[in-house]
Amino acid sequence: MQYEQGEPNELRHKFWRAMTQSSFVMLQLDGDQDSAAPMTAQLDKDANSAIWFFTGRNGRFAAMGSATATYQSKAHDLFCRFAGVLSEETSRDRLEMQWSNFVEAWYPGGKDDPNLLMMRMDLGDASIWSGDLGALNTARMVLGMEITDKIKGGFAEVNL
Repeated sequence: MQYEQGEPNELRHKFWRAMTQSSFVMLQLDGDQDSAAPMTAQLDKDANSAIWFFTGRNGRFAAMGSATATYQSKAHDLFCRFAGVLSEETSRDRLEMQWSNFVEAWYPGGKDDPNLLMMRMDLGDASIWSGDLGALNTARMVLGMEITDKIKGGFAEVNL
């Protein structure tokens, strides 16, 4: 599939909108390729270029540092690779804001679980791909027909 250069602000907006529908990413420490694991990004619509993750102090992500995440939207029409830096989030207010029953299910000791580590990922550069195949183009692909000029979408390199 070929991607046309997309409008960066539009693709950035599509990315954030898609993340509110499904906030699961594949996260990996840049210095440890074996660390790749699915994680749930904790979002804040008022945050400026940051997302949060909950993890264990005894896990690989506790090393923190430079990391890369990959994302696929729930509708499979938007993909993103983004970079950032993981650091410990020490704000109790932020912990209270991001805490939920879904998070609590992983930490039997609750918000004061000694193994709980809340990380902030300060976001940097991202590559975003967007493409809507649609039913007709999917049928064309099944038949082996060319579709490269028929896909609506785009690609942009942006700063999140």
